[in-house]
Amino acid sequence: MRQAVRRARPVRRSAAGAGAVLAVAGLLGMAAAGPAAAHPGDRALSARTASVAPAPRYVALGDSYSSGLGIPEETDLNCGRSSRNYPSLVAGAIHAAQVTDVTCAGADTTHMTGRQGSAPAQLDALRPDTTLVTLGIGGNDLDLTGLLTRCVLVAYLAPDGAPCRTSFTLFGTDEVRSRINATGPKIEAVLKEIHTRSPRAEVFLVGYPAIFPEDGSACRDLIPLATGDFPWIRDKTKQLNSMLAEQAAVYGATYVDAYKPSVGHDACAADGVRYIEPKETESAAGFHPNAAGHRSTAAAVLAAISR
Repeated sequence: MRQAVRRARPVRRSAAGAGAVLAVAGLLGMAAAGPAAAHPGDRALSARTASVAPAPRYVALGDSYSSGLGIPEETDLNCGRSSRNYPSLVAGAIHAAQVTDVTCAGADTTHMTGRQGSAPAQLDALRPDTTLVTLGIGGNDLDLTGLLTRCVLVAYLAPDGAPCRTSFTLFGTDEVRSRINATGPKIEAVLKEIHTRSPRAEVFLVGYPAIFPEDGSACRDLIPLATGDFPWIRDKTKQLNSMLAEQAAVYGATYVDAYKPSVGHDACAADGVRYIEPKETESAAGFHPNAAGHRSTAAAVLAAISR
């Protein structure tokens, strides 16, 4: 039977809690209003919060859904890291004393302890005095990019069916579900290592937002997938998030639900409403959160911190 790691001393109510409570409402309002026109407005979020001492020492870990791939302004082209990603918004809102954002596009769990090209292992950013960690990882372990690519290719075979689902469930085995199950122990290992390196840190494991409509509807005029594969990918996203929530509950972290607040703001939604871009645009990379999506996730993280 798995044993839970002893929870670290929380920083929610001492270092970050009061400021986070005030910041959540502002972030939620900005996300609902759609993408911001001016970048300085995002930085002004910190002015809405109250300063509480001691301020957190914050480390952000994760993949492209955390780094803000394609969102201007990018501060690290190698990792696709944006100054408007949710770690930046969270750091400003809680008046972090120290911020180390090592989120990197393309990262999977192996890059937590190993190099990713020229980027060092992400967990090397952790220190014994780190008090707050956000982690958004797991999608690349499933090869979601490869999954979506296959789905686009096979959509031409049966546009009104679910050919991608069929291709991943041949011989009675759900290949994507197997990948999710195999990723669970990898998430466990990362969480344990975070606790070892930063025993004082409160850890927040951030889930993935809704990519496709919650009601299972399709938008083939915008995204070239078969009609039946839209709800199938929706279900796989939910299964991935369920696994992440389970790992967080067992291994001493707090799960942050980025999915629920993004329902209705998926890639099929209208421009100005959606949090996920259906293709590469000036706002973000294709099938990735835009600035409004990151504001929504930041609000979810701050709400979790304030609890």
